[in-house]
Amino acid sequence: MQTYILLTKFSPELSINMENRKKQGRAWLDQVKKKCPEVKFLSHYALLGKYDFMDIYEAPDEETAAKVSMISLSNGAFQSESLMAIPYKRFLELAEEIS
Repeated sequence: MQTYILLTKFSPELSINMENRKKQGRAWLDQVKKKCPEVKFLSHYALLGKYDFMDIYEAPDEETAAKVSMISLSNGAFQSESLMAIPYKRFLELAEEIS
């Protein structure tokens, strides 16, 4: 499984309504679990900055990661960005291979 980081920014309309935040988050997570059952979430974070949320998860491939981003967008996210994460130890091994 590959590790991915999902950065999400809510639309202004969703950002204003803090009361529904828990309900919206649960609906999104339920939808991801239903449509991408192979995804394993590792961490969820609320952010104070350019993005509202960061989710770290494992998925078998980039197409599944794309689905997770698309589900975010279909649930009111204004922006959704998925990044592939490489463990630092493996990154150093790759650097050695090209040295």
